[in-house]
Amino acid sequence: MAFKIVRTFGMPANEYEQEVMGKIGATMEVASFMPGQCTEDELLSVSRDADAVISVFEPFTRRVIEGLEKCRLLTNIGVGYQNIDVSAATDCGICVANNAWYCLEEVSDQAMALLLTLARKLPVLDKAVRGGKTGYADLGRARGRVFRIRGQTLGLVGLGRIPRTLAPKAKGFGLRIIAYDPYIPPEIAKEAGVEMVDFDRLLQESDYISIHAALTPENEKMFGLEQFKKMKPTAFLINTARGALVDSDALYTALTEGLIAGAGLDVTEPEPINPDNPLLKLENAIFTGHSAYFSETSVVEQRKGPIDEIARVLSGEWPSALVNPQVKEKFTQRWGRP
Repeated sequence: MAFKIVRTFGMPANEYEQEVMGKIGATMEVASFMPGQCTEDELLSVSRDADAVISVFEPFTRRVIEGLEKCRLLTNIGVGYQNIDVSAATDCGICVANNAWYCLEEVSDQAMALLLTLARKLPVLDKAVRGGKTGYADLGRARGRVFRIRGQTLGLVGLGRIPRTLAPKAKGFGLRIIAYDPYIPPEIAKEAGVEMVDFDRLLQESDYISIHAALTPENEKMFGLEQFKKMKPTAFLINTARGALVDSDALYTALTEGLIAGAGLDVTEPEPINPDNPLLKLENAIFTGHSAYFSETSVVEQRKGPIDEIARVLSGEWPSALVNPQVKEKFTQRWGRP
């Protein structure tokens, strides 16, 4: 009997996915949900008998996961997986994997682009020139204070694959790099040439802070008014991770009261950002609409990663980007050794 793969959003199998499925004896059913827009019951109705599921934002809660009768793997098309109750999956002997090598270059490029754009005050200059200000004096007044990037400090919140891809790019501009990540072993930071510090020290020393943490219940709104008050008034915040890591009301206060100099946001909470959000009226905030992941190359990676992980699990191997390694004992009890 063929394995059944369910994709919870409307992307029919492409040629590569069909080729992989042919090798492992699998078929794919594609649900018609808009990304993330379905109920638990609707999700169960399409995935209850699936051997593996590819999702994006759909709510794989404990109730849904406990109703999955055959599932061996839940995998997301992106790096994040906050829509999946990983603890519930572990309890049920289900592997969870993310698309760990997807869009590393693109997101790290975007973070660096936001840093440079903020540091050089490019939106302000562009607006000034379009408004008829062309003289050095006028442009200088419009731009305000600008500091040399070389010799400044970039603080990375999270030191996963994306920030480790960003680090050498930032070093090319002469930035000193520090990081806060309580889950990363010291040897990984040493290999990346990054100094590990505690969160308060990162806030106090950084000229730029780039957020790359996974969103968890523990770190939601980890950047609030208290944290902004500890940052330099000349510092910039960059977020290409998840919007809910930042308290948007506190950020507005920080930007309007001069607690920090500016922010570059690829992600917001909610998404898309409400058109009447007061942040949109600020000249020292720039937005890129959750576009950091995109390139012609990353689109291919987005489809390749999940199906490769499914092929590994259904062929008797562990996924290469296993989020919950502690699942192995229960997985083996339920399904046998992979």
